[in-house]
Amino acid sequence: MTTEFDLVVIGAGSGGVRAARMAASHGASVAIIEERFFGGTCVNVGCVPKKLFSYGSHFPQEFALAEDYGYTVKGWEFDWPTLRDNKSREISRLNGIYQRILNQAGVTIFEGHGQVLGGGKVSVGETVLTARHILVAVGGKPFVPDLPGREHVRISDDLFYLDTLPKRVAVVGGGYIATEFAGILHGLGCQVTQVYRGALFLRGFDQDIREFIAEQMKEQGVTLKFNADVASVEAINGEKHVNYQGGEQAVFDEVFYATGRIPKLDDLFAEGAAPAMTEGGAIKVDDGFATSVEGLYALGDVIDRVQLTPVALAEGMWLAAQLYGEHKPEAAMDYHNIATAVFSHPNIGTVGLTEEQALARVPAVRVYKSAFRPMRYTLGDKQERSLIKLIVDDATDKVLGLHMAGEDSAEITQGFAVAIKMGATKADFDATVGIHPTAAEELVTLRQAVLVTA
Repeated sequence: MTTEFDLVVIGAGSGGVRAARMAASHGASVAIIEERFFGGTCVNVGCVPKKLFSYGSHFPQEFALAEDYGYTVKGWEFDWPTLRDNKSREISRLNGIYQRILNQAGVTIFEGHGQVLGGGKVSVGETVLTARHILVAVGGKPFVPDLPGREHVRISDDLFYLDTLPKRVAVVGGGYIATEFAGILHGLGCQVTQVYRGALFLRGFDQDIREFIAEQMKEQGVTLKFNADVASVEAINGEKHVNYQGGEQAVFDEVFYATGRIPKLDDLFAEGAAPAMTEGGAIKVDDGFATSVEGLYALGDVIDRVQLTPVALAEGMWLAAQLYGEHKPEAAMDYHNIATAVFSHPNIGTVGLTEEQALARVPAVRVYKSAFRPMRYTLGDKQERSLIKLIVDDATDKVLGLHMAGEDSAEITQGFAVAIKMGATKADFDATVGIHPTAAEELVTLRQAVLVTA
């Protein structure tokens, strides 16, 4: 068995697989090590199953809406094991695709735990691999704070494999994962309370969007408990008793913690082989993804950049081209104007700067907003709404940020992200003829602005 390679990649998630495959296409001999599942967090316990569950959680709303259009929908039932197992079958299919992609690219696969030994060596089981370049792309893992009763709570990964769907659920956390899970569980029929220690969730997103999502979730029936933190959790007679700081108590069937993710560094480096780390515990890298150890690189969620699957893919392609490509990248990886989505209920699409971020960079911005009721809900009583917001530099007319919350936000934002990445101005938006009737046309028909100065 060959144990000498040009590149050894630890972690077969999005970034690792892309780097391995592209390096092999440039002629490098490549090995990849994976100890858990191919495709990483996104495919197995992240983006893909989450989106499938999000689709599933919208059907009760669709059934109710159908009646406004003349359809009689009665007696429907939801079977949790069917959704769970169909999801698992699809994930298994994707796992196989990732393995085939690697095999077809000529990448040698090792299954087991990879550990960096130093000196260009990596162990996997009893085998030691040597390589000129080693790439760490092991991703992250859920973080749960150390609190009494920690053993009684579940992490976000657990939702995808529950034996039964709980009736009463607490989701602890205020980031996008917690907010998505709260919406999904509520849509599937659970009584949901989202608990967050801050005054408002989704920190880092535009303030108007944050407030709008909170209003919409409350309207749907999700209980939002802000400025609250869990002191301890007790398991009593099959129930989870949550004790809040301040003395209040509540009882749930399950408590899910979605309080952030941290780099997955468990037993990754042998003694003396670890590179420099950031204050937050991520692997520290330079603009070329090189660590403080010669020949050792890292990318994806294990470094302190942007924890998104498309970002890891782009980083993997960049590094493979830099190390082995005939044409090297002309510049470092560009992290500006990366579009992203939150599949909350309603979902969010965003690209560019928030209003707060923009005012920290330019003296004045014009803010354009539109809140409206999507056309498909106008035949009934459901008060589903959408919010669109543009942030424009008043001096240059350049669109600095686009933020949307509501139906199809992610799909709409992806298209406009191209324009914003290219430096589109508000005049460019105004000169674009909209498609009618659509929600997206709102973005090219905004005319009323509010001038906001720093």
